[in-house]
Amino acid sequence: MVAFALSLLSGLALHSSVVSAKLPGGIGPASTGHKGVSTPCETSKTKLPTSTTAAASPLPSGHHENSTTYFNYSTLNGIFLQDLNSTNQTGFDYTAQNFGLLNTTYPIPPPPIRNPTQWQLLNHYLTHLNRASPRAVTYKLLFLARHGQGVHNGAETFYTTPNWNCYYAQADGNSTATWFDAALLPSGTTQAFRARNYWARLLAEESITPPSSFYVSPLTRCLQTAEDEWRNLTLPRGYEFRPLVKEKLREGISIHSCDRRHPRRDIAAAFPRVRFEKGFSEEDPLWSGVEAETSKAQDLRSAELLDDVFGSDEAQVISFTSHSGEIASLLRVVGHRVWGLATGEVLPVVVRAERGRGAREVGSASWTSSQWCTNGAPVTSISGGACVCQNGVSPTAVSPGLVFTTRPVM
Repeated sequence: MVAFALSLLSGLALHSSVVSAKLPGGIGPASTGHKGVSTPCETSKTKLPTSTTAAASPLPSGHHENSTTYFNYSTLNGIFLQDLNSTNQTGFDYTAQNFGLLNTTYPIPPPPIRNPTQWQLLNHYLTHLNRASPRAVTYKLLFLARHGQGVHNGAETFYTTPNWNCYYAQADGNSTATWFDAALLPSGTTQAFRARNYWARLLAEESITPPSSFYVSPLTRCLQTAEDEWRNLTLPRGYEFRPLVKEKLREGISIHSCDRRHPRRDIAAAFPRVRFEKGFSEEDPLWSGVEAETSKAQDLRSAELLDDVFGSDEAQVISFTSHSGEIASLLRVVGHRVWGLATGEVLPVVVRAERGRGAREVGSASWTSSQWCTNGAPVTSISGGACVCQNGVSPTAVSPGLVFTTRPVM
């Protein structure tokens, strides 16, 4: 426990004071260093508080909007290695594979430039598809970025997954670390810098077309990752990093405190560069600490997110900074093969969207009550994630906000 406390204390050291305010607990954007150059993370000896216990927010269980515009999605395969079932994702390094872009020819004349790169050929092809397709059809290249390594990732590794899921994840943190709306560890900052440096290289050497729209989850680890990856990157004229916070781009909602977001006012103070989508609420409308989102409910949320983006944004290249579970959901919605992302990794996907008629059929997408061991770390957990508690105590579905004071400071 001492070793973990020390590692998290160093890992949670405050990042560079490049913004005017911090989230509660001293959380703010990680330092960005110099343009295009990775720099070591600065550290501080300041401790984060052990808890910011809050009452559970009301949860609109199974609530999904009836979108006035919806699309049917598919992927344009054969563009990237990650599209191919024959590609092994174990050990796959996107920075060693040109983001996975295949060397190929396209069924149209090349652009009128000398020795175009593969990225210029792809952008030219996507532009052609969007011009030649019916008005109801559009193509977009999505760069799906997972956040860097966070405090909660380190805590789960230390406590082990059964202990984490059945007990520790329901707390806001321990005596040295806070994982409520978890921030990045220094290793996570390094991962974001690695992505930034790779983008800088491809912009300079391969003339890659960068995103012209940036969307980000409202959770701190994603906001920090997006800032570190894009803020000090020199983009071509006409491109600007102005991220838009999207509620539906967040991680699958569980009872874990790392999935609860800060209030809007705190996000705005700590990340003054971001914009908020219309209707973004002050308090977290989704997390309750009692019920968890099912995969079906999350996929409906992801489809609604894509409907919103494809229905309102004309950008051809778009960046999403999100989470492993949410990216997996997006891939299910667009019909891409399963592709797991390690922290800090990026996956490009070409998506074809065809506008449907009427409203999306949402059907039933209920949430489920999540049970955990309120009397301490479990004996174990079994297949499906069910908890086996100590002393024969039955797992209970109860808000951590109501019982937090009965649990020890870890």
